[in-house]
Amino acid sequence: MSQQMLRAVLDRLRENHQLLVCPQEVDPRFELGAVLSHFDNERPILFTKVLGGRIPVAGALYGNRAIFCDLLGTGVGGRNAKLMGAIARPQKPVEVAKGRVTENVVTRDIDIRKMFPVPTSNGKDSAPYITAGMLVYRDIESQATHMAVRRFQVNRGNSINVLVSGASPHLLAMLERCRKTRRVLECAVVLGYDAFFLVASQISSGKYGLDKYEVDSALRGEPLQLTKAHGVDLLVPAQAEIVLEGFIRPGNIGPEGPFAELMGYYSEAGTSPLMDVTAVCHRNDPIFQHAFPCREEHLAYGLIKEAEIYAALSTVVDVVDVNLTLGGGCRLHAVVSIKKRRQGDGKSAILTVLGTYKDIKHVVVVDDDVDIFEPKDVAFALASRFQASRDLVVIPGALGSPLEASHQERGQTDKLGFDATINLTASSGLYERSVIPGFEGKIDISKYKLIDAQ
Repeated sequence: MSQQMLRAVLDRLRENHQLLVCPQEVDPRFELGAVLSHFDNERPILFTKVLGGRIPVAGALYGNRAIFCDLLGTGVGGRNAKLMGAIARPQKPVEVAKGRVTENVVTRDIDIRKMFPVPTSNGKDSAPYITAGMLVYRDIESQATHMAVRRFQVNRGNSINVLVSGASPHLLAMLERCRKTRRVLECAVVLGYDAFFLVASQISSGKYGLDKYEVDSALRGEPLQLTKAHGVDLLVPAQAEIVLEGFIRPGNIGPEGPFAELMGYYSEAGTSPLMDVTAVCHRNDPIFQHAFPCREEHLAYGLIKEAEIYAALSTVVDVVDVNLTLGGGCRLHAVVSIKKRRQGDGKSAILTVLGTYKDIKHVVVVDDDVDIFEPKDVAFALASRFQASRDLVVIPGALGSPLEASHQERGQTDKLGFDATINLTASSGLYERSVIPGFEGKIDISKYKLIDAQ
C-alpha cells in the first residue's frame, strides 16, 4: 500500500518543484506566519529551523487551488465529479497493527508548548494556536467517525481549548449527550495529513450522515490506513505525524480568543470546551503542520460547497463550473459560468446558488467564454455585459455567515446577484470577443528569449 499523509504530499510537491525550503531560523511567534503571508499562503514552505526546538514546520500546503486539485489527482476541471462520487460511493478504510504515528508515545509531563513549535500568527491572538489540527471523535450512538479542522488555543501544560461554534451542530449535540449521560468525549487531534484527509473532513455530517474515513478512502482510491490510538477508543491515521489524544469533559470550559478569523478580522474573546491531552503520539523526527489562518481549511470547505452548488445548478441550468473565491474566504463570493440557453437562466442560477448555501453574499453569473478563476476576465464580463437596472438581484435582510463581520454586527446579510451573461436578444456579433489568429490568447513566451534592457 502506498505512502499516505504528509510525507507523500511533501514528496509530490518536491517532484513538481512546488515546495520551498527555508533554512534560515524563524521565530514561530509572528515571523513564520509573515513568511507564509508574503506568498499569500499559496506557496508550500518547509521551515527546517524553528526557534526554540528541532522540529520542522510545514505550512501553506493546501492554500493554492491548482496545487490542491493536483494533490487530489483531478486537476481543477475534474474535482466536482470526484468529490460527489466519493460522497455517493464511500469505501471502507483498513486497520493496520502498527502505525508510524505511534513510534513515540508520551504520557507524562505533557507540555504542548514545549514539545512543539506552535505558532502565534497575529498580533492580538490570545495564545499560540494549532490551526491545522483535525479533531477526530466517534459518534457515541452510530459509532461513525467524525472529523473537522478546528482551532485549538494551546494553554499551559496539557490543556487546549477546542472551538465549538454554532456552525458545529453535530459536535454540540454530541457534547450535550455526553453531559446528559455523564460521559467524557474521547477525541484526538491529528496533524500531518494529506489533501484527501482534509477535503473529506469538510463534508457535512448533518447533510450526508457519512463516516468521513470512508469518504477519504473513496477519494484516495485505496483504503485509508488506520491504527489504534494509544489510550482512547479511536482509530487514527497510521501515517500521520502527530496525534494528541485525550478527552473533553462536558461543562469543562475556559476562556478562548481573540483570534484572527475569516477575512482577517478578530473573533471576540469567549469560552470554549477544554481538552485534556493524556497522550502525545508522534513519528520519529516528526514534522509539525501549520495553516496560517484562514486559508487552507476554507479552500477545502469551498471545494466541497462548489461541488454541492454545481450539483444543485445542474438541475436548473446548463452549468459549466463554480468558483467560491479566495478573496471571499471561499464562502462569501461565488462566480458561476453557464451555457445560457434561455433568457432567465442567469437569474435562475443566482437564486439557486443563494438558496443552496446561506453564507454566500454576492453571486456573479457569466457565460462559458469567461474564465471564472481569472479575476480580470470576470471584471471584463461585469464591465461589458451587466446593467444594474435589469441585471441586479437584491435580497435584503437574509441569513449569512456568522464568521463575517457585517453579519455579526446586524445579524442579517443583504444578498446581491449579478447577471453578467449576454442578452440572448442582442444583435449578432455585438459581443464577439476579439482574438489574435493562430494564438487565441496562448503563447510560449520563453522562445522569444526576452531580456531586460540595459
